[in-house]
Amino acid sequence: MRCALGRSGIGAAKREGDGRTPAGAFPLRRVMYRPDRLKAPATGLAVHAIDPADGWCDDPRDPCYNQLIRLPCDAGHERLWRDDGLYDLLAVIGYNDDPIEAGLGSAIFLHVARADYGPTEGCVALALPDLMALLRACRPGDRIVIGSGLE
Repeated sequence: MRCALGRSGIGAAKREGDGRTPAGAFPLRRVMYRPDRLKAPATGLAVHAIDPADGWCDDPRDPCYNQLIRLPCDAGHERLWRDDGLYDLLAVIGYNDDPIEAGLGSAIFLHVARADYGPTEGCVALALPDLMALLRACRPGDRIVIGSGLE
């Protein structure tokens, strides 16, 4: 499937804010969706309906770094309830979460791509129909493999 990747390409040396998509094999943790725009997706993964108070902490100094949080929040964060539709459906990629290491990158998702497949900030993005089809096939324990094919 066609996808968009981070603006800085793929690499193993991921750091917070570098725009790089991390290379490796990572578990898919859970699926989140925006219930005012989509029905709950068909998937074998755990599913969470997001709401306007959901966010994801991207502040390496905060104890909630690289975790789902409730807004408002004083720490740096991403809002999951977006106007542009990119997070209408997403899967949390299990990158830097077991254990979490401050500064190694946060909020790495499999999410909806822009119409022009413009680059992400480090996520993997697919067209909504492709993302839905992929998630339909996912089961607990499934992993995403990210690499250039040249490793």
